Amino acid sequence: MSKTLIRGAKVLGGEAQDVLIDGETIAEVGTGLSADGATVVEAEGKVLLPGLVDLHTHLREPGREDSETVLTGTRAAATGGYTSVFAMANTFPVADTAGVVEQVYRLGQEHGYCDVQPIGAVTVGLEGKKLAELGAMHESAAGVTVFSDDGKCVDDAVIMRRALEYVKAFGGVVAQHAQEPRLTEGAQMNEGVVSAELGLGGWPAVAEESIIARDVLLAEHVGSRVHICHLSTAGSVEIVRWAKSRGIDVTAEVTPHHLLLTDELVRSYNPVYKVNPPLRTERDVMALREALADGTIDIVATDHAPHPHEDKDCEWAAAAMGMVGLETALSVVQHTMVETGLLDWAGVADRMSFKPARIGRATGHGRPVSAGEPANLTLVDPAYRGVVDPAGFASRSRNTPYEGRELPGRVTHTFLRGRATLMDGKLA
Repeated sequence: MSKTLIRGAKVLGGEAQDVLIDGETIAEVGTGLSADGATVVEAEGKVLLPGLVDLHTHLREPGREDSETVLTGTRAAATGGYTSVFAMANTFPVADTAGVVEQVYRLGQEHGYCDVQPIGAVTVGLEGKKLAELGAMHESAAGVTVFSDDGKCVDDAVIMRRALEYVKAFGGVVAQHAQEPRLTEGAQMNEGVVSAELGLGGWPAVAEESIIARDVLLAEHVGSRVHICHLSTAGSVEIVRWAKSRGIDVTAEVTPHHLLLTDELVRSYNPVYKVNPPLRTERDVMALREALADGTIDIVATDHAPHPHEDKDCEWAAAAMGMVGLETALSVVQHTMVETGLLDWAGVADRMSFKPARIGRATGHGRPVSAGEPANLTLVDPAYRGVVDPAGFASRSRNTPYEGRELPGRVTHTFLRGRATLMDGKLA
């Protein structure tokens, strides 16, 4: 059994401690630790976090391996400090059967850079007409607990109610892409001053907020769990805050790009800024940051959405929506939340590891950094400053909105059950 001694790391940003990994487990946490034959990682000034968990990743396999594969996507995840990712269902074929989710799950096991937990589709083919095999996917080897038609909204209230009722039986959760389709026909960006000036079709905030309002009421009626994907507006924050005050079992996520970028960037007509939901206003960004800080928004999720060059290097209207995010997420959170004083590193661990693991039932992840716990760990150098260069990404795609932007922090080591998947910034 291999041993690794992480020496002098600030555990969750606190006092410097040593952490001894023995095999797959944290054997000891303290000061002045030593171990014969252990690989020593000098971590003075660095922050040790539990391995990050992403509840919203697009790995594209099967069907769009030109964008990403389970291998390249999990290598990107390890580079970004993730030890577990939840893979969205909008693949080809759609992950709406036990067979497809098991395929994705086994590919994750085979490649070994991080755990891959497939998300099952809510409806057959993401068509919103008939419930998919929710029970069969849950009972499969993949043990699916999260279901989503992400990329499309479950806009039929009856179907959404039935899904909430179904997953309640085994403690599952429906993760909703909140977008009223009739209100967003032809939408190209956030509806507001900038869209009016540019003459681009607007995606109004109410298209998101109306679905969230409906779904929290459905969840209350059924007594089930609902999770809101990539919440993006100040109004959505207020609805979720109200729902939580009523005791409704709702959780919500925000993406790193919605914590930093605004619709003013669309003035460049660069399709790298085209995303769904769209980049919103500065007021929305500030509301999202405050909501993440106060716990109204539970977690940060990347919505890592890789696309090949030709799907982004084109005119705005023809471009695909989405951004890659696994390799830059922690840096953006450090920039927007830690360096602004809104969160400390313990708060980052809560929003990017503890809570997403709890929502998704990711066993063995999001655990305390203490003796006897699985050694799923991320070591970060917060003093690092660097310019984002997508040429060095582990992801197969390069559609990052941060190219050329200086961001703080760098993941130097990632450990999956004691085994280094990233060592000194290089993939194992």
